Amino acid sequence: MDDAPAAPHSKPPVEIHRSPTVRGLYFTAGILALIAGGFGVVLPVLPTTPFVLLAAACFARSSDRFYNGMLNHRIAGPIIADWREYGAMKRKTKGWAVLMMALSFGTSMLIVPSMWHRVMLLGLALVLGFFIWRVPVRPE
Repeated sequence: MDDAPAAPHSKPPVEIHRSPTVRGLYFTAGILALIAGGFGVVLPVLPTTPFVLLAAACFARSSDRFYNGMLNHRIAGPIIADWREYGAMKRKTKGWAVLMMALSFGTSMLIVPSMWHRVMLLGLALVLGFFIWRVPVRPE
């Protein structure tokens, strides 16, 4: 067993739930969240990161294999680790999130013909922007 001291902000590992039924529910929720996050990559009104974080949380309680797979993913892994370790995002990640959100919502607002849809998209962008603004920046 490793006797090295834990990082200052590290949290204890999440354990797999004992009940097979509950594990199955967590696993199903994780798969659905991952699918929703996948749709969020191409749909501007559906955010990706919260669904990926939700999927990671569900897999942490249901499947070591899937959770470790997410942690080892080259893009999602560091974001999940930062969120788990610090409850925050790196400044660069936040910047990319805001840029991608502005591009996707801005493009969508230019494409849709209805003023009602533009107002709805603007409202969604403001709510999501507020959420991203409120997420703490990870200490370097």
